[in-house]
Amino acid sequence: MTVFLKREEILSAPVLAPETHVRRGFIWRVSLIAGLGGILYGYDMGVIAAALIFVRQTFMLSTRMEEVVVSVVLIGAMSGALAGGAITDRIGRRATLLWGGAIFLCGSLLAFASPDVIMLIVARFLLGVAVGFTSVTAPVYVSELAPPRSRGTLIGLYQFALTIGIALADLVGYWLANQHAWRLMFGIGALPAALFIVLLLTLPESPRWLFAQNRLAQAEAVLGTYTDAEGARLLIADIHAALEIKMERRWSALWSPAVRMSLFIAAGFLILQQVTGINAILYYGPQIFSLAGIASNKNAIFATLLVAITNVLATIIALVLVDRLGRKPLLYAGVGGMTASLLMLAYSFHNQATFGAAPGVVATVCLMVYITCFAFSMGPIAWILVSEVFPLQVRGRGVALASLASGAANFVVSLTFLSLIKAAGNSSTFIIYAGFCILTLLFVRFVIPETKGRELESISTEANAVAR
Repeated sequence: MTVFLKREEILSAPVLAPETHVRRGFIWRVSLIAGLGGILYGYDMGVIAAALIFVRQTFMLSTRMEEVVVSVVLIGAMSGALAGGAITDRIGRRATLLWGGAIFLCGSLLAFASPDVIMLIVARFLLGVAVGFTSVTAPVYVSELAPPRSRGTLIGLYQFALTIGIALADLVGYWLANQHAWRLMFGIGALPAALFIVLLLTLPESPRWLFAQNRLAQAEAVLGTYTDAEGARLLIADIHAALEIKMERRWSALWSPAVRMSLFIAAGFLILQQVTGINAILYYGPQIFSLAGIASNKNAIFATLLVAITNVLATIIALVLVDRLGRKPLLYAGVGGMTASLLMLAYSFHNQATFGAAPGVVATVCLMVYITCFAFSMGPIAWILVSEVFPLQVRGRGVALASLASGAANFVVSLTFLSLIKAAGNSSTFIIYAGFCILTLLFVRFVIPETKGRELESISTEANAVAR
């Protein structure tokens, strides 16, 4: 425990990066285009909530096969994250995002044309690979271009875009529910994928990655597109200082004393993000509302859409406050609210008679409070922290391994949710998720550093000093 406290004291010390002039229009354009990858992520993860109802009817799926159709995308995401971590360090951030966009496009079209459940599972796996590529690369790409004082907001746009993608998926699902048009629900994902590819072609490579590859002239040219001469000089000095630290660019470096605490923070927090139940609610929202007494499929999808819209709106709170209040205050407030709402949801399932004819209303309110608290805390801050804590030399691999841990936890939650409901009951299931929220509060208190306003190189350099 002492090691954690010393690390937190050092990383939260008030050694802020100097202000530099940046062309904010360029940075916002990069962040918004990279964030389109978040829309793809959210859409392809969220569309299954509505589509599954009709896929189940079309292919006469058992409960276990339903869970496979939902969770296979996470196997793809883990594979994509593992491959994407090495690929993004080898060929660059922008090129990896382009590959991710192409795989999104192929997976969406294949899901649309699937003649049977096996082909749909293959398509969902490909979509997962694309999710892995973009979830590893997009936050890193933005973090390496963003100025320190607004880095949290700009990386948070990725999570904001992800929530928009989920909301769009639920909206499309609600719109097409009467037609039972699950194929079109999947196929519509090809449109933002094509747009993503086209827009990425207008962006440059990350200057930090170019410096790491000794492509100095290209890196300086990119810096010149969004900062002044003094700002470029300061950034170049910081990057050179970070690169002077000798470190192997291999997977094994992640277990070295210089990096392993960063890996523990990133992977641990992303695992906790999943086991607190967020994706069980996003993937199985209509089923949860059906359990709460909402009989109509369309009404259950509509209730899920309300939760998704709340997710979008609440993420704006994080975008406004994360670089003002810091990461940890938002986490305390958000995870505390998640705990309370899950306990209330568990109580409502356990005592449905208490609420008369309105258990569905109570469930909707509880889930909207839960998603609000998640959206301004764990949702965006997880991706912010993960892209901040690793040294430049292994940043891609570090984010990849943390994302792999997240995908594994997500896979376990999504594969077991319906079975857990059957085995333990509705109330006990949500009490378990509330218990993980309490564990998350302890992790935030004793492990998570405050990184608000700090230059990336100073965070990783001081982390190395602590590890030694």
